[in-house]
Parts: sequence; C-alpha cells; structure tokens
Amino acid sequence: MSARSTRRPQMTLDDFEALERGAPETVTLEFIAGKLEVKPVPDGDHGAIVMWLLRQCMQSRPELDLHPEQGLTVEQYRTGRARPDGVLAPVAHFAGQGEWPDAAGVLMVVEVTSHDADTDRRDRHEKRDGYAAAGIPVFLLIDRERHTLTVYSQPENGTYLFDPAFAYGKAVVLPDPVGITLDTELLKSITD
Repeated sequence: MSARSTRRPQMTLDDFEALERGAPETVTLEFIAGKLEVKPVPDGDHGAIVMWLLRQCMQSRPELDLHPEQGLTVEQYRTGRARPDGVLAPVAHFAGQGEWPDAAGVLMVVEVTSHDADTDRRDRHEKRDGYAAAGIPVFLLIDRERHTLTVYSQPENGTYLFDPAFAYGKAVVLPDPVGITLDTELLKSITD
C-alpha cells in the first residue's frame, strides 16, 4: 500500500465540498491526495491558452466538448476532487451529473501551469497521479515555464506509461481516444 493511500485526509469530503461552495471567486479549491489545494484564478495568458485549445478541439472533433474548469472525482479511491483547466468528453457527457461527476468516459484532462509556488507539486505530480489513478486516457500538461506540452497516456496501475514532451511550435499528436493533432505555433506568442 502506498503512502498516498494510507495518509489521513485533512477533512471529510462533505467538509471540503461545503468549503468549496463558499470560497471566494478569487481562488479555486481542490481536494487532491487528501489535502486541500488552493489554485489561483487564471491570468489572461492562461485563459488564452485554454481558448486556443478549445478552438482546436472543436475544429478537429466537433462531437466532443472541452469543458473549462469542470469538477471531477479523481484518484484511485475516489476521494479526490479536481478542477482541471479543461476536460474533454463527448457532447453532453456531464449533463445531469452534478458538480463532481466521476471521471468515467472522460477522454482527456488538461492543465496549464500557473506561476505560483505549488504548480510543480500540484500540476506536474499530484494531479497527474490522480488522473492516472482515475484511468483518464490522456493528460495534457501545457507547461508555461518550460514552454512544452507533455502528453501523458496509457494509464496503468495509477501511472501513465508514456509521457513525451514537445516544445512550443511543434505539431503535437494527442493519441487515441482523443485523436487530435495540435498546431502549437501560436503558443510561442502567448508567453509571459
């Protein structure tokens, strides 16, 4: 049993969800690996990157929706609550499922790194592991600090088996079940 699964959570899920409902609009709260996480509100470049990806997904796969900031139940024991920057799923997939639907049926999650002290631990490690444990087929990490896109795929036993990284400007193939090739040239001009 891993250290992650034996750690005691900081609070109950009910307590987290009550706290999250009352949080100010200046932060987003998540519950990852049994810990309360505070995610800053995205800046303009962050939003421009999400919109760039939204347009590419809609043009390539109109039968799919990319949901910004969709809440998900993640992690192996389903005790995690995350709000990825984007969640790719079939059209109307989340209809009637409430604020924290299960990750089943999700094709891809997206995180765009923020410029805060916790982004390395949160986006590059803990959330990646939670998404893999939930069996989400593809996790796309758009790393503004490193100017790369990392495509995590083939989750197995709580880990992604593949994680190639591509520099901004390269064509990036998102593997099945996503099946989209991203033109990342524009990302070179959206840098801070």
